[in-house]
Amino acid sequence: MKITLEIQNLKCGGCANTIMSKLSNIENISDVTINNEAHAVSFSYKNDKTLLEAKQLLHKIGYPIVGEKNVLATKAKSFVSCAIGRMNG
Repeated sequence: MKITLEIQNLKCGGCANTIMSKLSNIENISDVTINNEAHAVSFSYKNDKTLLEAKQLLHKIGYPIVGEKNVLATKAKSFVSCAIGRMNG
């Protein structure tokens, strides 16, 4: 199955690099693409458990789905993830 999720805190290529790297490490997720302009991530997944794991990971690294809480701590995590993505990108 394929899905596109609109996410919060997506700012640049550093963010995209981190998201792509982290999601690609989840078993049964493939074809990860990031659209910075649309603030969206798309990927193929095997089942609902895999989708839930991906959503939880996005929130954990600072990119919650639109509609989820986006508190200061979550925004701070996105800055760290962005910096890591820039260094590794």
